Amino acid sequence: MALRYIYSYAHKLNRFPGLARKAIWKVGKEDPRRVVHSMKVGTALVLVSLLYLLEPLFNGIGKNAMWAVMTVVVVMEFTVGATLCKGLNRGLGTLLAGSLAFLIKYFADAPGRIFQAVYIGVSVFMIGALTTYVRFIPSIKKNYDYGVLIFLLTFNLITVSSYRVNDVWDFAKDRISTIAIGCGLCLLMSILVFPNWSGEELHNNTISRLEGLANSIQVCITGYFYDSAKQATEGDSSENPIYEGYKAVLDSKVKDETLASQASWEPRFSRYCHRTPWHQYTRVGAALRQFSYTVVALHGCLQSEIQSISTLYKDSCIRLGEEVSKVLRELANSIRNKRQFSPQTLSRNLKDALQDLHSALKSQPQLVLGSRNGRTQTPKTAVQAVPHPHPDQKLEEDTKFSFSSVRNGSRGSGCQSVEHSRELTRKVLRPQMSMSAIISLEFSEALPFAAFTSLLVEMVAKLDYVMDEVDELGIIAHFEEFQGDEIVVTCEKPNINKPQNDLPSYGAE
Repeated sequence: MALRYIYSYAHKLNRFPGLARKAIWKVGKEDPRRVVHSMKVGTALVLVSLLYLLEPLFNGIGKNAMWAVMTVVVVMEFTVGATLCKGLNRGLGTLLAGSLAFLIKYFADAPGRIFQAVYIGVSVFMIGALTTYVRFIPSIKKNYDYGVLIFLLTFNLITVSSYRVNDVWDFAKDRISTIAIGCGLCLLMSILVFPNWSGEELHNNTISRLEGLANSIQVCITGYFYDSAKQATEGDSSENPIYEGYKAVLDSKVKDETLASQASWEPRFSRYCHRTPWHQYTRVGAALRQFSYTVVALHGCLQSEIQSISTLYKDSCIRLGEEVSKVLRELANSIRNKRQFSPQTLSRNLKDALQDLHSALKSQPQLVLGSRNGRTQTPKTAVQAVPHPHPDQKLEEDTKFSFSSVRNGSRGSGCQSVEHSRELTRKVLRPQMSMSAIISLEFSEALPFAAFTSLLVEMVAKLDYVMDEVDELGIIAHFEEFQGDEIVVTCEKPNINKPQNDLPSYGAE
């Protein structure tokens, strides 16, 4: 047993270099900006280390130069907004804490040594308790939590050390100056050298999620009606284009809120020098998450064990799915080009596709209700049909006959009569159970397609909220007005082998 564990551990050690190399390559390949950011952090650390390595700079700042190195490590973030947020919080927190600490030291020096110790202890308790309580306020915790934390740390360092150190002013001055040097270097590297803007990333993420949902819907609806497309979407969920499309939207809440908060610190403006409404991007993301729930349910219909496909409704469903995809792509283009869109035109196209599906469902209602080959019985046929005794009436008569035989016969004949009654009951119930099973089977085969079509209609209703939020974003951000040109959005269709039939198909055009 021990030898097996040794072999397993040795095998893992042999695989570790290859796995580490693949992981490092994958991280850089997914986003090359990560490599650039790593180089920027390394360069900033080299530059700030010169305060400690060069003799003239070290003599001017002293051992407190290490605070500048720590500031670069802590403050330097991936985006400009995150770096500005941390840098300004750290600088402002240090400055306020130093000012308050010197004010407390000024009042504590006069009376005496014992009073000074008590006064410092009471001040540390009150400021620490109040500052910690303030951190629970949502607006403070969201934007200034790091600054409040640095304020508490700096205040305690200066106030407590002032009891034993006489030249506390030099200590505070060196700390503030080194932190200012570190923050300034981080801001220069973040803004001037290949900057990564939080607002731009939020903007691009919103566009990619709209296009990803459009691709997911198109692949999902195509896969529902064509086996070749369905097989292409099966397998590992991480490589499924449908799954990748809506997963990015469902996991976007925390990231969108963080990017919007960081973008509010960035000095970027929209047209006519108006601040970009980053909070509206989070509202668009929330509407997209509500919309993506229907895409998840639609994907569940594709993976259902019971498949019921009506060829007569295929064209209408595919057309409606394509119209929804076109709307999502038009919304993505509107945000990308910072140009407003025409809600009336998009709504009209969706309404026409919905009316087409509604007409198709009304033309063949028996398929949705589960009847095969349109088997229905009209009242006229029911009147002309030859009357037959009801099965329950026949069963009652046979049962009465059996019971009378039991009462009038002997014990042996009574047993035979009971067996005869049971046999008659089976003969009557078997046709009824068979007919019920057939009806239930037909109805269960129709349920998946009914759920599929209802989800398509629900998707159109949820899409209306997404259009409203994007339209509101265009108005607040002062996008260019819609010129009234014809909207042309291309939909790339998956390359699949479609079955040949005599029915027209919008998906094949």
